[in-house]
Amino acid sequence: MAEEEPSRVEVTHNQPVKMTEEDEKKLRKEQGAPSKGYSYPVRDRRGALCAAIVIFLLLAGITALTVWLVYRPHKPKFRVVSAAVYELNATSPPFISTTMQFTVVTRNPNKRVSIFYNQLSAFVSYKNQAITPPVILPPLFHETKSTVALSPVLGGSTLPVPAEVVNGLMMDEAYGVVGLRLVLTGKLRYKAGAIRSRRYGVYVRCDLFVGLKKGIVGQLPLLGSPACIVDV
Repeated sequence: MAEEEPSRVEVTHNQPVKMTEEDEKKLRKEQGAPSKGYSYPVRDRRGALCAAIVIFLLLAGITALTVWLVYRPHKPKFRVVSAAVYELNATSPPFISTTMQFTVVTRNPNKRVSIFYNQLSAFVSYKNQAITPPVILPPLFHETKSTVALSPVLGGSTLPVPAEVVNGLMMDEAYGVVGLRLVLTGKLRYKAGAIRSRRYGVYVRCDLFVGLKKGIVGQLPLLGSPACIVDV
């Protein structure tokens, strides 16, 4: 009996079937992938952008708060320690001509923050009326935990004033005690390392009493000179 030859199995390689665009979209949808040309909704993009902005602002706020807690500046302190009057004359119609000098000690109480002063000016008032014109002071750099003394000479020119100011000065001179106010105004800026603050307006008001009698000039005793009020 003749042996049968084994049957031959022919293997044919199927050619790849070209998928239509619709079939490709369907396949992507089944596999969970976005279809070709798919874009996320505008709402999702806006949400992601808002979240990024919120995170950035939050981090910036935390950084600013940390810097402020470490370097938060304290206001400078001022005090008048001496006063001198070299001239004080009143004429009619009411004019005042005076020359005064005050020594002011200012202290920077900050350990990490220095202070720059510029546009500083000073004048003297009596009963809320200026009796000297403003004098421009030079710029000042105040190191940390340091004390600086200023001795501006004020006056030297004649100013018109109300009659009650002249009368009040004459009465106070007769009594021997005159209340004056030294005012300093200008701008300051804090500096901590490489960080500089914006410019702040500074207003310093120093109320004092001097032992002044008519005809007596030069260094005068301070009868009362509390710490100046500093507004920044």
